[in-house]
Amino acid sequence: MGSSRATESDAPISGGGGGGGATSTVTNNPIKDDAVDSSPFQLGELVLAFHGHCLYDAKVQKVESYDEGWRYYVHYKGWKKRWDEWLDVDFLLKYTDENVQNKKEILKIYLEKNTKPRRLSQDKTNSSMGVRGRKRKQEIIKKEEDIAQLEKFVNIQIPSTLKKQLIDDQDCITHLGKLVKLPRTPNVHEILNKYFDYRVRMDGMIGETLKEIVKGLHCYFDKALPAMLLYKEERQQYREVITENDSPSDVYGAEHLLRLFVKLPEMLAGLHIEKETLTELQQKWLDFLRFLQSNQREFFDLSDRKCGEDSPTAVKEEDK
Repeated sequence: MGSSRATESDAPISGGGGGGGATSTVTNNPIKDDAVDSSPFQLGELVLAFHGHCLYDAKVQKVESYDEGWRYYVHYKGWKKRWDEWLDVDFLLKYTDENVQNKKEILKIYLEKNTKPRRLSQDKTNSSMGVRGRKRKQEIIKKEEDIAQLEKFVNIQIPSTLKKQLIDDQDCITHLGKLVKLPRTPNVHEILNKYFDYRVRMDGMIGETLKEIVKGLHCYFDKALPAMLLYKEERQQYREVITENDSPSDVYGAEHLLRLFVKLPEMLAGLHIEKETLTELQQKWLDFLRFLQSNQREFFDLSDRKCGEDSPTAVKEEDK
């Protein structure tokens, strides 16, 4: 099935979907350059990496030059090594206080195509748009068209009681300063397993489609949570509770899983999924949402909060 296979691509899922325009398209053999000091980014340097509609914290692990410029093998912080990838220089930004604090504005300018994102950095290295710049501009335009087109076909009707859950959750976090206590019980992994068992009981069999749906939601959640499912007040908490050996699905629960369904149309853009497959996905997702709704009392608990003002988990400088 298209959705779950897309989650297993060579790039992390982002706002623009798996395999977004950030991945390097270089196919020729690179030439190792001993003079890496002339590279805009150095081995081991912490950077901000563009991928689709998101910026990720990443670390440069390899530096190579080829006939068209520089490229870098990066590791995304908090992500498993299998998501490491090669990126062209145009998809990296210096990790400065200014850039970190202005991620939202940088992304806005980047997506509006008014200027190159790296020029917002304190890095003074110059680079012309050239062929790569025009190609990247075309990729961004194509991705925005994909999102608009996909939203015509993907219309996830979240039940009214779950919509209220989303609103109450937002108010509790952003206005009252109370975060979800972690780890959650049941966590996302356990909820998905409960849904799997429920469907097996109802259907009397284990279908491949069911396996794909559960696997896809599990993978989407783990990759999407740090990129687009957290409020700014929750980011410090994420850094405190998630280590390299932890998966978000083993720590977070229904409150954050529900947010995934708000973002799914945007995440699927650019995956070129057939209409028939999208229709089937929507039906399965709606069935899962009804399952969440029917178990809302067990899975959700708005009273299960800790005050952000009394905890180091509240932060001010980052945006969702």
